[in-house]
Amino acid sequence: MLILSVTLCLADGSDDPTPIKNDDSKYHDKDGNPTFKIAADGTVDWYTYSGYRRYNAECEVCHGPDGEGSTFAPSLIDSLKTMNYSEFVNVIVNGRKNVDAANDKVMPSFGTNPNVMCYLDDIFVYLRARSERKLGRGRPSKHEDKPDSAKKSENACVGL
Repeated sequence: MLILSVTLCLADGSDDPTPIKNDDSKYHDKDGNPTFKIAADGTVDWYTYSGYRRYNAECEVCHGPDGEGSTFAPSLIDSLKTMNYSEFVNVIVNGRKNVDAANDKVMPSFGTNPNVMCYLDDIFVYLRARSERKLGRGRPSKHEDKPDSAKKSENACVGL
């Protein structure tokens, strides 16, 4: 007799996105993963807004508007329902190849692209908010101001 045991685990990216920790307007969930904060009036935190901007500059061409997917690449808002933060980072940094009789999918590595790597958490929190259906399609109409820590981090990362 063969008994198979399957454990269903929520990935850390699809687990409860409630912000628990606020580190100078950068929010983290109970597991320490980057997350979003959206106020009752629809105002998004700076990093979610930044993620929207960076996603549209670097990812939209393949993954389609608002992370919905396209004929070139899958929906990232669907992917984040099962992909955790560590897996997300790994795919972005190293790329991924899924080629077989039914698939011909190749995600290039963005590990050396500062326009992606300097904003990796921002892109993640934007897509996480979209995946959780807490953020609608299109540009967020209201956002928090850019914190000084974000300005310093960005300047250091891009070499300014």
